[in-house]
Amino acid sequence: MFVTLMQCMESRFVPCGLGLVAALACAPAWAAIDDWTQWRGPAGTGISAETDWSAEGRAEPLWKREVGLGYSSVVVAGERLYTVGWMESKEEDVVACLNARTGEEIWTHAYPAQRWNKFHGGGTNCTPSLDGSRLLVLNREGRLNCFDAAKGKVLWSKDMVKEFGAQVPTWGFAASPLVLDDMVVINVGTVVAFDKSTGDIKWTSANLGHAYSTPTAADFNGTPCLVVFNGDGVAVLDRASGRTLASHEWKTQYDVNAASPIVDGDRIFVSSGYNHGCGVFRFDGKALTKSWDSKVMRNHMSGCVLIDGHLYGFDEAILKCIDLDGTELWAERGMGKGSLSAAGKRLLIMSGKGELIIADASPERFLELSRAKVVDGGVCWTTPVIANGLIYCRNSLGSLACMDHRGD
Repeated sequence: MFVTLMQCMESRFVPCGLGLVAALACAPAWAAIDDWTQWRGPAGTGISAETDWSAEGRAEPLWKREVGLGYSSVVVAGERLYTVGWMESKEEDVVACLNARTGEEIWTHAYPAQRWNKFHGGGTNCTPSLDGSRLLVLNREGRLNCFDAAKGKVLWSKDMVKEFGAQVPTWGFAASPLVLDDMVVINVGTVVAFDKSTGDIKWTSANLGHAYSTPTAADFNGTPCLVVFNGDGVAVLDRASGRTLASHEWKTQYDVNAASPIVDGDRIFVSSGYNHGCGVFRFDGKALTKSWDSKVMRNHMSGCVLIDGHLYGFDEAILKCIDLDGTELWAERGMGKGSLSAAGKRLLIMSGKGELIIADASPERFLELSRAKVVDGGVCWTTPVIANGLIYCRNSLGSLACMDHRGD
């Protein structure tokens, strides 16, 4: 989630919602097509399968609610929405379950947490993951809770720092939980897989460096793997054991590699900010080989989406479309550092000014379909989420707006 981060402040900040890119087969079997159950959606691509929604939404929000300081995005299943925010009054992280259509509170769970204002305002980083009756939440200090999604009761809990010796990075942990089959994968530098029902440990990986990016699930030649983009670089892990199959150095200032890697066949696309850039690696089952690198796309925080062989994302403060060979096809300025997701062949863009912009996902040109101011103040690095025709937008101050884009 995590989103990731303000000029004077922006130049120092990093993550927030880091993402993951998974194969559609890795999505929970129970998830409805219009639900959004984890960071970057149930398929881990940042792309919704929804088609029955309108690019021109209602002018006013269906509802608004203050959910606390931070950058966590939302997950939605049916009538329920879940998110996390930091409440200054009691210095607590608050996990909230809301009615997705009205914003009314169903339950909350609070626990002490520091603000972690490291030149970016502070607050939450990670997005929850929803797996049927369970809600998995990791916070920036390494606390992992598994909740009963219906009632908010803690089923099991882990302290990743005390129990596994995880070292909290500068801006706190930002990788969101990734649920795959019967396990939940947690990236805190060392990647740890737990049994999602009991919390029992399945395996741990080697230490791969500062953890801001959510791993991506992928199959290479029939072998289930995880692609991890941490401070040390990009690594491919065996999903059954956590063993490192291959790795390649990719060092960025402050060890901030925040955007989830994107997998297309045997190709792995990575991108990072601080003027580092992007590149494509190929994995042949034994080694990672760099095909190319460039400064054409510098994802400081929010990552790209891949649609029909074309990548759409924020090159720092410029929205761009590039191909997988690194060729720039178009660039659109004036939005600031934002974030985006997609639904079908349309982009859902949050500008740095708090605007929700719907545009065609076309490599030919940037074509805006609608634009509306939806939140005021703060910064808007949290990825917008569409579920059942409703689009959820959040700023760093904790203003969450539900915009109605249901089809006529």
